[in-house]
Amino acid sequence: MLLTLSVSAAEGGDTLQAGNDLSDRASLQRGAQLYMNNCSGCHSLKYLRYSRMAEDLGLTEEEVMTNLNFTGAKFGEQILVSMPHDPATKWFGKMPPDLSLIARVRGSDWIYTYLKSFYLDESRPVGWNNKLFPNASMPNPLWQMQGMQHAELSEPDAVGERHVEGLTLAQPGSQTPAQFDQTARDITNFLEYAGEPAALKRQSMGVWVILFLVALTFLAFLLKQEYWKDVH
Repeated sequence: MLLTLSVSAAEGGDTLQAGNDLSDRASLQRGAQLYMNNCSGCHSLKYLRYSRMAEDLGLTEEEVMTNLNFTGAKFGEQILVSMPHDPATKWFGKMPPDLSLIARVRGSDWIYTYLKSFYLDESRPVGWNNKLFPNASMPNPLWQMQGMQHAELSEPDAVGERHVEGLTLAQPGSQTPAQFDQTARDITNFLEYAGEPAALKRQSMGVWVILFLVALTFLAFLLKQEYWKDVH
């Protein structure tokens, strides 16, 4: 879905707060389903394996292989795309990038805002543009859920250019704006997880580490008291 990882000075607008939560397993599961159904046809997650995703998100092998694997890959293999390189280059200008690290490169707020910022633009080859990332080389993969947005343009500036000031939902999709916000948040949450799967285990271990340090501190205090009890 996010066709480029390069940082561009042409990016416009402020990012929205994603508000995603890695501890929300239901959101991660929904995000995985949304990503695999709408994004994985073009974008790989080559640093993540199906088996690791199943373990981390509480999914069975059957659930993953039946509902989330569309390439025929084995359970222990990486999440790659089946799209051939040459057709992809012909359609999009280059092979769509791997998104394993997009959250670490761009940040979750950027992904969330990007997913919500597509609008119709007849001047673009694919008929779509993006307010956050102008001239993105891809269509809106979620338009059926979000609907179609039109750009609100500014008055021409000194060089005659008009800039996107806002977006208006011209044709509603299958989801309400609130529902689509959650859809974008779930995908963002999943991509943040994909960028660092170990973060889930690190969070769960954090509580035990703190409890261990508290217990160790208490034992050290008792030991100090014992050593110093006869010292006047």
